[in-house]
Amino acid sequence: MPPKAGAPAGQGVAGLLRPYRWSFAAVIILQVIGGVAGLAPLLAVVELGRTLLSPCPIDHGHVRTVVIAGAAGLFARLLFTAASSGIGHLLDGHVQLSFRRQLAARLGRVPIGWFARRRSGDLAKIVGQDVSAVHPFIAHFPGELVSAFVVPLVSLVYLFAVDWRLTLITLIPVVLAVALVPLMMTPARLREQEEFDAAMARIASSVVEFVQGIAVVKAFGGSERAHRRFRTAADDFVSIFSRWARAMSAIAAGMQLALSPPFVLLVVLIGGTALITTGGLPPADLLPFLLLGLGLTAPVAALGHGFDDLQAARRAVGRIRDVLDVRPLPEPEHPVAPDGHRVELRDVRFGYDAGHEVLRGIDLVLEPGTVTAIVGPSGSGKSTLVQLLPRFFDPTSGSVVLGGVDLREIGGRELYRTVSFVFQDVRLLRASVADNIALAVPQAGRDDVIRAARLAGIHDRVLELPRGYETVIGEEAGLSGGEAQRVSIARALLADAPVLVLDEATSFADPQTEQAVHRALATLRGDRTILVIAHRLETIADADTVVVLENGSIAERGRPADLLAQNGRFAAFWRSHRSAITDEARPHAGVPQGDEPR
Repeated sequence: MPPKAGAPAGQGVAGLLRPYRWSFAAVIILQVIGGVAGLAPLLAVVELGRTLLSPCPIDHGHVRTVVIAGAAGLFARLLFTAASSGIGHLLDGHVQLSFRRQLAARLGRVPIGWFARRRSGDLAKIVGQDVSAVHPFIAHFPGELVSAFVVPLVSLVYLFAVDWRLTLITLIPVVLAVALVPLMMTPARLREQEEFDAAMARIASSVVEFVQGIAVVKAFGGSERAHRRFRTAADDFVSIFSRWARAMSAIAAGMQLALSPPFVLLVVLIGGTALITTGGLPPADLLPFLLLGLGLTAPVAALGHGFDDLQAARRAVGRIRDVLDVRPLPEPEHPVAPDGHRVELRDVRFGYDAGHEVLRGIDLVLEPGTVTAIVGPSGSGKSTLVQLLPRFFDPTSGSVVLGGVDLREIGGRELYRTVSFVFQDVRLLRASVADNIALAVPQAGRDDVIRAARLAGIHDRVLELPRGYETVIGEEAGLSGGEAQRVSIARALLADAPVLVLDEATSFADPQTEQAVHRALATLRGDRTILVIAHRLETIADADTVVVLENGSIAERGRPADLLAQNGRFAAFWRSHRSAITDEARPHAGVPQGDEPR
């Protein structure tokens, strides 16, 4: 059985493969039997040659036995190598599944900040291409290794029994080829291979980013810049690949020449002729060296051809291990349930990178039954602050307390039953609309789902879809950004969590979505603790407390009306937004310009 997806990453690749050790052993044993059996046809040809070249009368019974033995050996080779290959490929499927399960489990637990420092193309390459790159190591390498060592070893034992001198001569091509292998593993070659992988990752990232941002690129005329970035990545790849190919071509050509059948036959014929002419070797004894000599070099040649794949697999496994070794947010050994839903941030400091703090000494209390609006300029730390509540990060120092309990002491399931969130960047699952709304409450009935959709202002739009609430998003229909946001709001309404974190999108251009947010806040307010990144004056005016962030610190806090009276940063923020709304509304009579705060 495959290992569980949540297996600890510290066990590494050896731990991942340990459950399959008996399957690996079966692959190798079957390949050994098949490889040795594959020598029987060659030895049968040798014996037939000796029999036919002998001056004695031909023993037809002996010839028949030799032919049957050769045919049986060929059949056994086909049978056992096919079984070995089949088990190896099945094993490869299980191991790749285990890798992807462990990657999915680990990526589901790492801090969100880790994703911010990684390009989506890099992760797509690791989960997709790098996992697939282990295929040669799992499915082919055991067989090639056996063929490269066991079969030549058995052949050598036989050839040494025939004539040790010609055996040493026959090994000359193999020795020449093996002598070139270290040249493929020098630090310079390994560095070029790593640069090759990095260039491939840059191409993947540039393609992903270009496709994801194609609408913005076209709308703002940036297609030339976007194409130039891809061309630059492609040109870098071609340059690195050309440099690597030039360095490797001479070595690869040398190995191919040394192991080529013409060169092997030439070496054997020169050595055999010299021994025969001096009377040191019967002519019939040259035949096994001509046949088995090729058998000595062919497996080594196959192993050489697979060397690049094996090196690529080794590097891929290293990148997979790097992801599996990322430390997840730790879960408490003995979870504690919060007592209530009062939220406190106590001297919270946080930075994505060492030496650069995004939040500096945040002290804040969010009381149940209140709405706290966070405002501030771009880059002031608003999004980072609200992401601490659902524990997307742990503070560098200080603590976030929910119901008297540090978030680090609350189990993940309990935390996400208590804290719900709606962010600007909405990601809907490739599932039905109903499943997307009921994501946090999978046991919810259809009536509850519809009620939440009505409150979020998305019910009528859902009914227009091909199969209503059973329509699969992303396959049968697509939703606009505002519609996806309303589905996310319906999800939060249905979750009915006592703490709500809302990042009010600046892109709420459609009135339906703005109304949905306003209704959601009015519906959810009650005894809930609500923290919202506010961009709209309506939300700010209705908030119980406004917190003004600046450079990661709290510059002002208080009731909106009190802060306006202080004529400080919040008042300047309010006036600039009112001015912007007035400028937009001037051509349109009767457009509301935002309520005055209470």
